[in-house]
Amino acid sequence: MEFNAVILAGGRATRLGGVPKPSLMYDGGTLLSRALQAARGASAVVVVGPDASGTGGEPLPVEVLRAREEPAFAGPAAAIAAGLAAMKDNGNNAPWTLVLACDMPHVSLGVSFLWKALEAHAGVDGAMAVSADGRKQPLLGAYSTSALEREVAQASEGSGLTNASVFRLLARLNLLDVAVPPGSTDDVDTWEDAAALGIDYKLEADVKSQEETLEEWCRTLLQAFELEGVEVDVNEVLAVAGVAAHSVVRPAAPLTTFIAGYAAGMARGIGQASDDASMNAALELARKVAKEYSESEADAE
Repeated sequence: MEFNAVILAGGRATRLGGVPKPSLMYDGGTLLSRALQAARGASAVVVVGPDASGTGGEPLPVEVLRAREEPAFAGPAAAIAAGLAAMKDNGNNAPWTLVLACDMPHVSLGVSFLWKALEAHAGVDGAMAVSADGRKQPLLGAYSTSALEREVAQASEGSGLTNASVFRLLARLNLLDVAVPPGSTDDVDTWEDAAALGIDYKLEADVKSQEETLEEWCRTLLQAFELEGVEVDVNEVLAVAGVAAHSVVRPAAPLTTFIAGYAAGMARGIGQASDDASMNAALELARKVAKEYSESEADAE
């Protein structure tokens, strides 16, 4: 099937201390280089993100286009729009567009499953990967270029694409849910994710410094609020914030953790549960609601 590829390589990587995800190393290559390999066969490829120094420091192949979402760090929906615009501006037209996030080291495992599904089902608007545990991943997807451009245009005329949900952008498309091999959609949001996937990062000292800074800041806040005896799982709080950012919109991250913390405090205050139990329950509920929200929004539209 003839297709172009849009590779998303931006994002603040806040939970990685600002270390660009594309620069992370896996099996001898950067995550960006692995995404480019996963897009092999594309008529044209555009990488949406910072300049080369911000995506691994290695020059891209001369035939690969570059683009940047406006404003910078406006989220994946805006990045997809920027990639489509770059393709159109350069006269690169193909009936299908493969969308890949560069933070999934095994993404190439799932690409062929998308094409096989599309070949077997004529008349659909695209195919979206579904992980082994049933989670949809729109950033491993193949979509009708014309349908995607139509939805981008309509969203741009409405509320805009800055910090918009990709699920909302795709909600009106007739998409196939395609089961992909285990690990295909495993992504890197935290250093724990990176370690679990065997991803290397040479500036380990900087990583530790960032983690130590967060722990110190957490202790400072607890002291300011006279909560020195409360234990806070910083990584779990950041993980829930990440789920909210991906499933709803990016600004939902601090809002979600604030409300979860407030709920935990209320539960503890009325003696409903201990500090640990109330906090764990609140974070788990917030995580669950955020995931369900993205799925219900997609179904409703």
